[in-house]
Amino acid sequence: KGSRAQVTLQVGKRLTRGLGAGARPEVGRQAIAESQDEVRRVLEGADLVFITAGMGGGTGTGAAPIIGEIAREMGALTIGIVTKPFSFEGKKRARQAEQGLAELRRTVDTMIVVPNDRLLSVVPRGTSFRDALKKADEVLLHATQGISDLIRITGEVNVDFADVRTIMACRGPALMGSGFGEGDNRAQEAAQEAVSSPLLDDVSIQGAQGVLINITGGMDLAIDEVHQISTIIQEEAGEEAEIIFGAVHDPELEGQIRVTVIATGFDDVIRPDFGGQPASTMPHRQVQPQPVAVAVGGGSASVAPLPRVPERVVTRDQIGELDVPTFIRRQMD
Repeated sequence: KGSRAQVTLQVGKRLTRGLGAGARPEVGRQAIAESQDEVRRVLEGADLVFITAGMGGGTGTGAAPIIGEIAREMGALTIGIVTKPFSFEGKKRARQAEQGLAELRRTVDTMIVVPNDRLLSVVPRGTSFRDALKKADEVLLHATQGISDLIRITGEVNVDFADVRTIMACRGPALMGSGFGEGDNRAQEAAQEAVSSPLLDDVSIQGAQGVLINITGGMDLAIDEVHQISTIIQEEAGEEAEIIFGAVHDPELEGQIRVTVIATGFDDVIRPDFGGQPASTMPHRQVQPQPVAVAVGGGSASVAPLPRVPERVVTRDQIGELDVPTFIRRQMD
């Protein structure tokens, strides 16, 4: 009832009687199976479907993969934006999250995993628990908004749904980052934050086959700033990357710039550690110690896609610990 979404659907009414899945993924699967016809009606005609869920509990872990399968069957570009539990929530919930991620990964085009346990890297010491979770909400918001704004907002340089599909459909591993800047060096700050946020766990976008860039600013956004941002990201990704960028104006961002980067098509797949032997994965940048300044609206998240290329295993230390933002947690079991 507290959702501001225009269309809502309660799944598994007969099974759960509105009581949730009790942190049991099998109940989440049964609930969505009960409501498959309603889900299909809601998704009918959709070109792009975002699946947002908190993994590790019952409803999100069990239902999200089935929703992804339905959306893909209906021809929609399907993007999962999901979270993993905080480490203090216990190993059982973490194992359930990993299993849910593995199932969801097989049903979506691209999957964005938000690393909430690394929020300590981007919030000041002493930040309240509530404000830290709000920062996680912002990461999810900008992950989704960075894609949807490219399609729905007419800009000076337009990017349409076909461009987004080119970069994100069946293109292997992917990463997403966003950055924010203001002042004299705003373009450089926004671009560098987008490709080097601590939330990326120092994973580089180098070697990406495709890069989608969304540059949003006020009416004072200058052509040389667009050039500077694109150049920084191109140099980070490499000369072989296909670059698609859009530039849009937002009156609320006067004097400010927000940059969202989606990089896809890597040779190796980031996979969770289920006990196998570690193998090499995507290249890591050499990071020099330096102060980290986080502006409101900045943030990024690692992306784990469909296993359409040979899979490899990395340790949990390499992919970071992740978890659930506030607005999802309030709806979880």
